[in-house]
Amino acid sequence: MHKEKGSGLVPWPQRLAAAPPRLEDIGVSPKEFSEDTSIWHFRVIEYWKQMKSVMQKNSIRNVMDMNSNLGGFAAGLSDRDVWVMNVAPVHASSRLKIIYDRGLIGTVHDWCESFSTYPRTYDLLHAWAVFSEIGERGCGMEDLLIEMDRMLRPDGFVIIRDKPSVINYIQKYVTALRWDGWLSEVEPRIDALSSSEERILIARKKLWDEEMLM
Repeated sequence: MHKEKGSGLVPWPQRLAAAPPRLEDIGVSPKEFSEDTSIWHFRVIEYWKQMKSVMQKNSIRNVMDMNSNLGGFAAGLSDRDVWVMNVAPVHASSRLKIIYDRGLIGTVHDWCESFSTYPRTYDLLHAWAVFSEIGERGCGMEDLLIEMDRMLRPDGFVIIRDKPSVINYIQKYVTALRWDGWLSEVEPRIDALSSSEERILIARKKLWDEEMLM
């Protein structure tokens, strides 16, 4: 706001993929930003391919990216009719301004605590390395699973991208959570954002009925 020529941001929708000037504040180069955008564009395409057989048209509207980083996941969804809440972990809160510069919305949150969902719940939750991060801090993965279940609408999807050990641990709770309406587990292609070996678990939450409750 103190610059003579304004913020330096390009107009919407070009600003969604253009490197904002404030990247320098967080030590990210325009080249790294562009690469991040390209990687997430490909990742989103692959996610949708996996869910294509069970996803009804317009069934996903409200989406949450639980570890938004630079906003690449939300940017990859720009051609779909969805609304995305980007959540920057506390340790990466400085990256939230990049989310805003891209024309997206977001907030900062510590996933060791509950999240205020008012006034909406979500059709899709995307958790990239969230479980391994809170596990390293000594927080309970079971607590986060319960919190995600609370935020997730019936027939909604969770996409969990994390270490194989984390995915194996979460698999033990899928049936108890009624997230076994549909399951897919794959080993993704290695890219520049892959910090180590990764697995992707996509699960769909069942619509509970009277028979389940008896």
